[in-house]
Amino acid sequence: MLPQHLKQIRVLMLNDMENLERTLFRLEQGFELQFRLGPSLQGKQVMVHTNYPLEGQPFERKKFRVLTWNYPSGKEDDSDKFCCLDLKRAGSYEYYFGYGDTDKSGNGYIVVDPVLRVGEDDHVLPLDCVTIQTYLSKCLGRFDGWLDRLCVAKESGYNMIHFTPLQTLGESRSCYSLADQLAFNPEFSPEGQSYSWTELGALVEKLKTEWNILCITDVVYNHTAANSLWLKEHPECGYNLVNSPHLRPAWILDRALWHLTTRVAEGRYKAKGLPADITSESHLNAIHGVLWQDVFPQIKLWEFYQVKVESAVEQFRTQLQNGIKPDHIKTGGKKGLKIIQDPNYRRYGNTVDMDSALETFVPHSSSPQHIEECCGWLRQKLNDLNDEQVHIVHQHQEQASNCMVGNVMYERLAEHGPRLGPVTKKNPLVTRYFTFPYQDMTLEQEMLLLDQPEKTCHFLAHNGWVMGDDPLRNFAEPGSNVYLRRELICWGDSVKLRYGRGPEDCPYLWDHMKKYTEITANYFHGVRLDNCHSTPLHVAEFMLDAARTVCPNLYVVAELFTGSEELDNVFVTKLGITSLIREAMSAGDSHEEGRLVYRYGGEPVGALVQPSLRPLMPSIAHAMFLDVTHDNECPIQLRSALDALPSSAMVSMACCATGSTRGYDELVPHQISVVKEERFYPKWNPSAAPTSAGEVGLQTGIIAGKLALNRLHQELAAQGFIQVYVDQVDADIVAITRHCPSTHQSVVAVCRTAFWDPKSHQYETNIPPMFIPGKIEEVVLEARTVEKQSQSYKKDDDYINGMPEYTVEIKEHIPLEESTVVKQAGVTSKGRSEFVQEITFQKLTPGSVIAFRVNLDPKAQKMVGVLRYYLSQFSPKYRRGSVAEENPPEALRKPLAQLMSKLTLADLNTLLYRCDAEEQEDGGGCYSIPGWEALKYAGLQGLMSVLANIRPNNDLGHPVCANLRQGDWLIDFVSNRLIHREGPLEQVGQWLAAMFTYLKHIPRYLIPCYFDGILVSTYTTALDAAYKLMSSFVQNGSTFVCHLALGSVQMSGVGRFPALPQLSMKLEDVPYRISPITGQKEQCCVSMAAGLPHFSSGIFRCWGRDTFIALRGLMLLTGRHIEARNIILAFAGTLRHGLIPNLLGEGRCARYNCRDAVWWWLQCIQDYVVQVPDGHEILRCSVTRMYPTDDCEPLTPGEVEQPLYDVIQEALQRHLEGISFRERNAGPKIDMNMRDEGFSVAAKVDPATGFVSGGNRFNCGTWMDKMGESERARNKGMPATPRDGAAVEIVGLSKSAIRWLVELHAKGLFPYDGAKVNRDGKDVFISYAQWNQHIQQTFEACFWVSGTPQDPHEKHPDLVHKKGIYKDSYGASSPWCDYQLRPNFPIAMVVAPELFTGQRAWRALEVAEEKLLGPLGMKTLDPDDMVYCGVYDNALDNDNYHRARGFNYHQGPEWLWPVGFFLRAKLYFAKKLDEETYDKTVTLVKNVLSRHYTHLERSPWKGLPELTNENGQFCPFSCETQAWSMACVLEVLYDL
Repeated sequence: MLPQHLKQIRVLMLNDMENLERTLFRLEQGFELQFRLGPSLQGKQVMVHTNYPLEGQPFERKKFRVLTWNYPSGKEDDSDKFCCLDLKRAGSYEYYFGYGDTDKSGNGYIVVDPVLRVGEDDHVLPLDCVTIQTYLSKCLGRFDGWLDRLCVAKESGYNMIHFTPLQTLGESRSCYSLADQLAFNPEFSPEGQSYSWTELGALVEKLKTEWNILCITDVVYNHTAANSLWLKEHPECGYNLVNSPHLRPAWILDRALWHLTTRVAEGRYKAKGLPADITSESHLNAIHGVLWQDVFPQIKLWEFYQVKVESAVEQFRTQLQNGIKPDHIKTGGKKGLKIIQDPNYRRYGNTVDMDSALETFVPHSSSPQHIEECCGWLRQKLNDLNDEQVHIVHQHQEQASNCMVGNVMYERLAEHGPRLGPVTKKNPLVTRYFTFPYQDMTLEQEMLLLDQPEKTCHFLAHNGWVMGDDPLRNFAEPGSNVYLRRELICWGDSVKLRYGRGPEDCPYLWDHMKKYTEITANYFHGVRLDNCHSTPLHVAEFMLDAARTVCPNLYVVAELFTGSEELDNVFVTKLGITSLIREAMSAGDSHEEGRLVYRYGGEPVGALVQPSLRPLMPSIAHAMFLDVTHDNECPIQLRSALDALPSSAMVSMACCATGSTRGYDELVPHQISVVKEERFYPKWNPSAAPTSAGEVGLQTGIIAGKLALNRLHQELAAQGFIQVYVDQVDADIVAITRHCPSTHQSVVAVCRTAFWDPKSHQYETNIPPMFIPGKIEEVVLEARTVEKQSQSYKKDDDYINGMPEYTVEIKEHIPLEESTVVKQAGVTSKGRSEFVQEITFQKLTPGSVIAFRVNLDPKAQKMVGVLRYYLSQFSPKYRRGSVAEENPPEALRKPLAQLMSKLTLADLNTLLYRCDAEEQEDGGGCYSIPGWEALKYAGLQGLMSVLANIRPNNDLGHPVCANLRQGDWLIDFVSNRLIHREGPLEQVGQWLAAMFTYLKHIPRYLIPCYFDGILVSTYTTALDAAYKLMSSFVQNGSTFVCHLALGSVQMSGVGRFPALPQLSMKLEDVPYRISPITGQKEQCCVSMAAGLPHFSSGIFRCWGRDTFIALRGLMLLTGRHIEARNIILAFAGTLRHGLIPNLLGEGRCARYNCRDAVWWWLQCIQDYVVQVPDGHEILRCSVTRMYPTDDCEPLTPGEVEQPLYDVIQEALQRHLEGISFRERNAGPKIDMNMRDEGFSVAAKVDPATGFVSGGNRFNCGTWMDKMGESERARNKGMPATPRDGAAVEIVGLSKSAIRWLVELHAKGLFPYDGAKVNRDGKDVFISYAQWNQHIQQTFEACFWVSGTPQDPHEKHPDLVHKKGIYKDSYGASSPWCDYQLRPNFPIAMVVAPELFTGQRAWRALEVAEEKLLGPLGMKTLDPDDMVYCGVYDNALDNDNYHRARGFNYHQGPEWLWPVGFFLRAKLYFAKKLDEETYDKTVTLVKNVLSRHYTHLERSPWKGLPELTNENGQFCPFSCETQAWSMACVLEVLYDL
């Protein structure tokens, strides 16, 4: 088994209601296919079913099994779980998935390619190496002479032979009309001898082992020869007039046309302008006349679709007279006459559905007069319906008439048609559609046979094809009028087979064809499905299943003429077709032929290296690209003899299977007809003269050129030349490059096509020079088709001979100087090490080819080898073509992982992230791509996000790739920004710079590929280093957990200026650096940005509330305990007025205008103590106070220090005493918009309830802090959401803090059990236990909105807008604000669940889910509220008070961080209810989180946004990645 990093793994994401059966997914044996859940399925109990069998079990198409889920992180995380298939057998396999009651909510197919093996050693023949040659088997002659004829394929370099069917042929002698599917054609055996399948098997085995040639043959399932003996015994195997009576009218028309043929042949219509020899347009018009005057009126086809009116009326009259009423169950009480088509299709055989007649025509009474009146209505209606049938049949006859005349025109008048000559019984006017195995008789006598089933069962429908028909529809089944309308282009020698729905419908036929299939699979390595598009799918599925049981690695080839790639895919996926035949002859010029070469295989030159584990991408079917098929018209007639070689060369340069048909290489100047050709192929004789008819050799036609081209094709595929570039040099010259991405060798073939005969077409004499990058090592081959003095072509009577007047001049593997096609080659240098050879041609005549082998110039080759050597430490994909360096530069001597292991997470923030504003602090910025956009980050993630979109589709035209090809600016940017740092980051920068030194010396077209390789290696190593510095929760977590945890690295860094105030010198593990500004030693603690890009640098980077909402998720859960401690203590040092600052402003510019930050800070200290080993030690840590008194200036660090527990006590004491102050510098200096009253800050504990309350209607002290800014709309200075009074989350947070301190005090870890406060002039001691109890008792009474009018606790029943919820606040100055439904109460539920009654909590959460939960975030206001507005537009300034200048920031837009608390609350209370509720909640949580996962993966910022507009729409004013959004989602995953 392959090691995991080498194993190719493809991931198929399953999405609800996604049907992919028309999408082709191709895989190879040895691959692993993983099914993972897309966002729409996460959280659901999905079951994946497949019919891919267990190892050792047989494949049964209808037998499905359920795959088991794997959980890589050991936890039930839907973002990572997968079920997989280890693909070890070829074929087509179906999967489907469902959940709950839906068994099938999506499905699709995968196709696993076969592995082909040849030679005595059974070595693998890759599919792209295949070069196939088709032989018409009947032209091989006697079996004992086959080897001499097949030797031509071997000596021409083919490695696969396609035989047309080898069975007994029908009397038409068409290769595809088989009389006996089970017998080896007896004409291959000489008299007195009888060769069988056994001898054929031995020949096929010999070809495989000794000649390295595989053999395939056709299987023909649609039809059998009309003279097949078994059909006489089993006429039910075809469509006859007994089992398909709907064909009776078509049969009558067919017989009438046959009688017309005999009369025309006898000259009986000459007087009417229709002679036997049809030569003009007027004769065609005469056919129309005869059909309408003589044929159609005579056979009266409409009668088969009509009702006998009088007998129907009589039956109706009798029913009315007998008082019979309609059966309402049948009619459903609806009026409308129904006619029942006679299933036996007799004249006037249709009948009236009497129930519908009785329902529709109701007499006024039962009197005879009223009954007669009713019968009259019915008679009138039936006559109308009969007339309608006449009209419909008239339309059918019009189409039939047009089709017949069109057919006659093609067969007798058209230039390109067969020109059949006069009408005879052998060449009838039109091909017969049905067999007629009886003696001639008159049409009238034939009509009498219709009532004799023992005769009509032998009238069998012929097969053929219908122009533009739906290939998924069977044109012979009921409902199709193809035979009646004469739309079938008919093969008069073959009978269409009727399989029915399954083996039970026609046992003999299924059994017979299954034996035929098994014989074929037993002796051949592959099959070509003849006429695949009109083979019923269920038949082909059944037969191929039988074939693969015999030959598991069956190579299946097919031709599809469905007209649409999507329809092609239906056949390819369901049947497991390996290669689709594609025709170079479909191209009208060299440009189109070049496009086909590019279309059918390979990736672009310089493509990026793909990871082994990657998404399964839809593909096009593998191509078998043929220069000519045995069905094509002759290319020499359509183009010119000179084009054979260059077009063949273009096909050979395609990165897919290729091939040809015997006769093309010998330049046979006509189509070798599969029906009429009876001559034999010439045998191989190496010294055969070009004029010899019975033998061919290397001098014949283009055989020498084809040998060289086939060898080249196989070499390119075998050696991994998988990249393709097609360049249209001029109208006739196409240059095709095949490139090997590991050795960087190329082969460039320049082909000068000759689509037009040079005798009649003037070709350009001036050939433009070509510029070939690199160093031409050799001319692999140069070949010209030349006309020689020789006798001209004469068709031989016995052998299929070609044109002797042309041959190929060829040289192989010669130095450039010896070329006769190239005039001169000059070397020009383009850039540092990009050598370009300029080639001018002298003898590149129409019909010539030259192929160059090109290497990089030696220096570039060495540089690439060294680059690959260093990259191979990251991926074994780079080992091939790598060259170790004798004296590596200092920077590269240590492995990158070792350098990375010295980086801190703060260093990794610099290496990976940092948005433009953060970089600008250091005098830099993010790299901007000219003509495109700037990268999101200066660090590696900025580029990785872009490259991740370029890589899967190899979008090498992307502006980033263009920029890399044009110059080194971006390359230098990546390394230089790190080299300018110091310490380990500088070393990583030096490592990159050293790698880039090699990169700069390779050709520019390869730079994107290797730049990506270097960056991917550096990036993945950096991520590994980051995870190693994090907690086991992250290290053992899912991909989702890991990517959210990177939010911690993204948001936490150290800028040029320290963002945090200084910590006490007594603390250990505080990081220091030399200041880049003062040169002095200074602390450099990590600070957390609120969000990027808007809150990332300067004084707007750090916010108390944002930091402490995000701290648990991004710091504590990720294991960054020391940094978390430092942030807690730094903020503790800024405590003033008993509050923690809102905007930190480095402490010196702090604003103390929020009431909630201090409670979030206390919650984090509690979380720290709970989460961190010995976490209670933080309580004794020294805090250096900046503002020990409210009014002092900032003190120098260390002047006043106290333990953290004292700072905590001060915060509580100040709240109990009551806080009231006016902000310093109140006015426009600190807030442009706030009114004067808003600068007054107040917070206190309400003695009546124990709730912390405060604020006023002119300020906003919680997270919903939008201040109006629009003078025009008159909302300036008015907060949109003051939330004064007691905000529900603050009540919850304060309860949590007090309860915890009571517990700490009981354990002896916190010295205070309460606080002394002055109340009404007296000192009163308030115990924390008492305060805790007080809140517990009053909370639900004050916050629960029961909605019952009698509720004694409800002060304002008239304001209740939603019942069964918790208020958003208590005691607001505008009482209706208390009753608004907002997403804040779940926060209280998470931090203080003890406040809530389980049932009530659940009810409130269900309302929140229904009304507030959006795709990513929570609506910040009930959408039923009159001021709700879900779209935030901060730039809009209009007259709308509620919207102008983003006034609705928290009045509807969907914020992400509250979702975390909502989901955690749901999980907590669901667990308290019952198991079923909990399971449903887990499903909901996973489903919601899956959308976050999807957003995170797709976001170029690799983050979760601050908010979205309504219903998850993108909001351009939001931060693209926000600390608390990432943190709160990570906390949910932790709880799960």
